[in-house]
Amino acid sequence: MSTGIAVAADQQAQTIVRAAIKAQGGEQALRALRSVGFEAIGYRNMVEQSERPEGPYVIEFDRITESHDLAGSRFRRTLSFQVPPFPEASDTTVLANGVGMRQTGANTSAASSPLVRQIQESLALSPERVLLTALDAATLHLEADTKLHGIVHRVISFEFKGTPVRIYLSANAMLPAMVETSGAAAHSGYWSYLGDVTMRIWYSSWALENGGIRYPMQWNIERNGLQDRVLVISKLTFDATLDEAGFVIPEKVRLQAPAHAQSGDLESLPLGFPNRPAFEVVAGVVFIPGSWNVTLVRQNDGVVVIEAPISSGYSAKVIEEAGRRFPGAPIKAVVTTSDSWPHLAGIREYVARGIPVYALDLNREILERVIGDRRRSKPDALSRAPRKPALHFVSTKTTVGQGANRLELYPSRGVTSERQMLAYFPEHRLLYGSDMFQKTSDAEYFTPQTVGELVAAVGREHLAVDRFFMMHVDPASWRELGNVLAGPTH
Repeated sequence: MSTGIAVAADQQAQTIVRAAIKAQGGEQALRALRSVGFEAIGYRNMVEQSERPEGPYVIEFDRITESHDLAGSRFRRTLSFQVPPFPEASDTTVLANGVGMRQTGANTSAASSPLVRQIQESLALSPERVLLTALDAATLHLEADTKLHGIVHRVISFEFKGTPVRIYLSANAMLPAMVETSGAAAHSGYWSYLGDVTMRIWYSSWALENGGIRYPMQWNIERNGLQDRVLVISKLTFDATLDEAGFVIPEKVRLQAPAHAQSGDLESLPLGFPNRPAFEVVAGVVFIPGSWNVTLVRQNDGVVVIEAPISSGYSAKVIEEAGRRFPGAPIKAVVTTSDSWPHLAGIREYVARGIPVYALDLNREILERVIGDRRRSKPDALSRAPRKPALHFVSTKTTVGQGANRLELYPSRGVTSERQMLAYFPEHRLLYGSDMFQKTSDAEYFTPQTVGELVAAVGREHLAVDRFFMMHVDPASWRELGNVLAGPTH
């Protein structure tokens, strides 16, 4: 967040906020609102899944239906999203009586504490409530004026339940041009794995609605300076009759709430899948199944870990498991094979312990960004005791270790997998293929293009492969990929 300096006491800040409230329609009209509902269309830049960290990005197309029950402090949002050519999916989030619920497809569960906090922030800092929340805040103060897009803006700031908030008010119109936060809502989704995140919501296309209330119809959302999402409201309603059935949370979900309270904490996630124990692919190569597979490789002089997913806390559990399986053997290296967050979000724990990191040369920038990430909001071992990382960047064949379980690292250099690399076990004719593709629920490989890129890389490097495995693919016969490239038989 910008570092504005308070230049006046609360009274002047309140005067400015009251002027902004008047410009939006007046305090009486805003406080009298019982509900706000809208339908919106837009898109999200899939920063976490795109080929390059700086874009252009893979696009997720969104349709959103959202209801704010302001009188009852309830919330409901249904997000329907699609990343062509894959089918559309949906996700519904509900908050009622302090309990959150999430519905994803046929699965319904209690919301985690971070998700509940995100919803509460969304309500309190929504366009119809953010100025009232500011006015009621004991920490409200005025900061130095700032120019945005050549226009002077008055800047007021306050805290909402510990979350710093800034509102930038156009000095001409006195309407909120942008709201800046760094709390739970800023850390939602992909951004939850990062340390300090600043979210900015730019409001534009203001509309004058019934009752004299003005409401922004376009929201441009950015996080840490990257364009995240754009929403355009196509239908807006005030004080409409609410569908009470949409806010009902079943009793079984309410009973789940205490157990799910910390389920959104990436630092405390258990290692792997409890119902799928780790196993050896070959002697000394241990595959740990999970939402993000991790592999331990025992070599003569220590252990190599393949992938550092999700969080520092998750990496600490991987390191503990390696010590349990291979007592006395030090972890000599960690290999991260992609620029995507499931492959490197936990890299800081290894750096904190002085463990060398092997990564693709093209991923230097994003890796250094994650390692240098500020963690004031979520301190980990590296933030408490900073140290210089030991980074080894792979641009051509690189061998790690000796003996039967030695590894050879190769850049993929595919058109969609240019920032991924392969790990090959020559003595076992075994290949780790990073994360180019996955399997569908009916065990089909769904992206022939990336399957072809893996096969092409293997051919280019003259590798002899009998079996392969990946971040989201269990060990399988290499022959299966030939069938994918052969295409349909009908």
